[in-house]
Amino acid sequence: MAPRRVVSVNLCTDQLAMMLAAPGQLVSISHLASDPRSSAMTEEAARYPRNHGLAEEIVLLQPDLVLAGRYGSAATTALLRRIGVPVEVFDPETSLAGIRDNVRRMGAALGRTAEAQSLVKRFDADLAALGQPPADRRRAALYYANGYTAGDGSLAGEILAAAGLANIASELGLRGGGMVSLEQLVLADPDLIIRGERYAGSSRAEDLLDHPALAALAGAAQGALADADWVCGTPHVIDAVRRLRDRAAYP
Repeated sequence: MAPRRVVSVNLCTDQLAMMLAAPGQLVSISHLASDPRSSAMTEEAARYPRNHGLAEEIVLLQPDLVLAGRYGSAATTALLRRIGVPVEVFDPETSLAGIRDNVRRMGAALGRTAEAQSLVKRFDADLAALGQPPADRRRAALYYANGYTAGDGSLAGEILAAAGLANIASELGLRGGGMVSLEQLVLADPDLIIRGERYAGSSRAEDLLDHPALAALAGAAQGALADADWVCGTPHVIDAVRRLRDRAAYP
C-alpha cells in the first residue's frame, strides 16, 4: 500500500518527491528546498511545510515514510528507525543513468511507478532533443572553492560530456571529485572555466577563485553556473546541459 504521509529531510529527495508524489501525500520537505542557490524547485517548495531534519519535529508529523539522503541525516534516520518509522535512504547520483534509477526507486517508494516511468521517458526525450554536440569538443574546467573539481565517475563529469565538453579533470587523471592546483589549471589552458555561484560573504576557501591568474588565462571563457541545476541528480540536470552548451557557444 502506498504511504499516505511522507516526509523528506534531504534536498535531493525533496525534489524527486515533489515531482512524483500524489496530491496530499508529501506532508513536509527540508528547508533547503526553498533556497534558490541549491534548489531547482523553489516555487513548488513554497506549497509545502518545511522541516530542519530533526527527529523530534518529524515524529510530530506522524509520517509513514521518511525520505533521506545517505549523508547528513544519519543520526535522525537511525533514531526514526529505532522507534519504528520506515526510512528510505537515497545515495547521491554519480551518473545520468543513476538519475533514471532513483526516479524509478522514488516512484516505487511512493506507490507512483507509472508516474516515475513517465518522468524517465520525458527525461530521455529531453536528452535526445538536445541532439549530438559537435565532434570538435571544447575543453572545460570545473573550478570551485579550494580548487575542487569533478572528473570521470561523477554526475558533473557526465553533464559536461552530455554538453559536448572535454573535461580537464579527466585529462589530469582525476576520477570522481578531487583538487586541481591553480598551476595545473593554468598549464591545462582550458577553453572554458565553470565556477559555482558565489554565496554572500565569501570564505577563504573561495579566495583562489579571485586569483589574477584565472582572469589572465588567454582565450578562456569564464562564468558561473547555478548550483541548483546540478547539485542533485534529478531531471533538472537537463537545464545544466543546455546552459553549458550555450556557454560553449554551441547551437
